[in-house]
Amino acid sequence: MSTNLVSSEVAILDLLRKNDWMSVSQMTAVIQVTGTAIRQRLSHLMKVGYVERCSHKSGRGRPSHRYSLTAKGRRKTGANFADLAVVLWSEIREIEDSEVRRGLLRRIAQRMVDIYSGQIEGETMVDKMNSLSRLFDDRNIPISIDATGEFPTLKVLACPYPDLVEQDRAVCVMERMMFGDLLGQNVRLDKCRLDEGSCCTFGLN
Repeated sequence: MSTNLVSSEVAILDLLRKNDWMSVSQMTAVIQVTGTAIRQRLSHLMKVGYVERCSHKSGRGRPSHRYSLTAKGRRKTGANFADLAVVLWSEIREIEDSEVRRGLLRRIAQRMVDIYSGQIEGETMVDKMNSLSRLFDDRNIPISIDATGEFPTLKVLACPYPDLVEQDRAVCVMERMMFGDLLGQNVRLDKCRLDEGSCCTFGLN
């Protein structure tokens, strides 16, 4: 299911990010579109898991609906921590002991695996790769799968960490570790965007 959002849906998410909950009438007053249009957008946002609805009864009238962000929605609308990530990565680069630095990379990759592993599904390797692709697509990181050859490949079409990679290729090492652990398979970096490739390609051994 596509999670691409139109501008009015982004506006709704931003409103809910700033409020614990809102009704359709409250959103209509702020965004200045019809209630029908708001409900259509909310329907899609609930379908993709960004918004949830609950009924609220006040007095003798019919219960009204309140809308709020889900945990997934809060992640979607979270602040951009790119600057913080660059600073933290710079500190990692300052570690002179290569073994200590590699051990830290391994722990970072494992923490990422701990976050994502419960969302990887499938019995076969291709199923798991497709599940991984959907997981990252939900984070606006498109990954294409090629399982036609002897060894399947993952093509990361948009770098998840562009500012970091420009400084240090170790980010690619961390990503390779993470993919390998998520898929339960040895993964190698076949092509890198930094080597004038159009994208990063990871191959499974």
